[in-house]
Amino acid sequence: MERRTITPRPGWQQTVEEQGLIYPLTRYPDGELRPYWDESAYYVFSLPEVEALEEVVEELHAMCLAAAAHIVEKDRLADLGITDPRLAALVTEAWHRSSELPSLYGRFDLRYDGTGAAKLLEYNADTPTSLVEAASPQWFWMEERFPGADQWNSLHERLVDAWKEQARLLPPGSPLYFAHSAGDELGEDLMTVAYLRETAEQAGLATDAIAMEDIGWDRLSRRFVDKRLGFIRSCFKLYPWEWLTTDRFAPYVLETLDNGGGTGTTLWIEPAWKMLLSNKALLAVLWELYPGHPNLLPAYLDGPRELAATTGYVAKPLLGREGAGVTVHEAGAAAPADVPQEPCCYQELAPLPAFDGNRVVLGAWVVADEAAGLGIRESAGLVTDEYARFLPHVIL
Repeated sequence: MERRTITPRPGWQQTVEEQGLIYPLTRYPDGELRPYWDESAYYVFSLPEVEALEEVVEELHAMCLAAAAHIVEKDRLADLGITDPRLAALVTEAWHRSSELPSLYGRFDLRYDGTGAAKLLEYNADTPTSLVEAASPQWFWMEERFPGADQWNSLHERLVDAWKEQARLLPPGSPLYFAHSAGDELGEDLMTVAYLRETAEQAGLATDAIAMEDIGWDRLSRRFVDKRLGFIRSCFKLYPWEWLTTDRFAPYVLETLDNGGGTGTTLWIEPAWKMLLSNKALLAVLWELYPGHPNLLPAYLDGPRELAATTGYVAKPLLGREGAGVTVHEAGAAAPADVPQEPCCYQELAPLPAFDGNRVVLGAWVVADEAAGLGIRESAGLVTDEYARFLPHVIL
């Protein structure tokens, strides 16, 4: 793994926007716009290195599924903050019927510096983003800048194949809706959903688009409907389950949830059992089940334990996103004055490796249970937040 600098292509911004990345810039607190898509540098991997990382990702994914089974079998959903009996029952049912429910993708965030073992930082298994830039613009960048090179990137083909394989699980006779929130100002959610819709259509599925805010509730039929009052039988949503099950429509979501086996009237993708994987409590369960595993970091739910005095730790809200609410605590530091207001997972502090002063995290994608691609983000600090930059990579 090596970071190399390079001169950006002339007109790079227009190029990536035409390839679907309509959010190539990030506005910073001072009002300045700086590149989110950053092609002033790129990362190089060897083929054996990528093949080894693929094996790690698929092993981690299998371990996460085993951890999900453990959570259900041992009735530990409360550890994830899932305390509502009705919701817990539906998540459990979804897990038991997972073979009947479409499930598309997820993204592992890994700490890796090219020398030691890759370490799991978290699993974004419900509503992962940065898919568009990983699947499309970085592939075309490679073809233009390094013709004949390769890339850890079979995302597009695998997504199309996954839709083809799972089409049989979708309700017949109605389109698959793709929903994003109209509150997304950057356009990232919009383009992620649009891209996934494109892969579904390439797989031969009938689709339709809708904003989450435009999904209606028909009181007479007790079904979710679109603006034309058409029934929504299946819907891919880039809208987290913890929102879907707590907003004002939550009672209707639970009432009508299609969990496979012909139950309910609306099937949501990703399915409800993904709540078991998209929760930071999963990290602690993994460490319980696989203590000392070379690709895991020690993690606990009841406090930092020995980490406070030895390695330091990171406190992560169970449902945080883009670094929100994450706090870093050095070894031996005084106990924080403020007790976290929400449940956290306490994970060993493993500072992100620095390449030319940039903190790097690998986003390794899984599609239909197989490793499928890589996206790389850089940040200035230890926490990868909304100001991170995306850099392309090649295999040489």
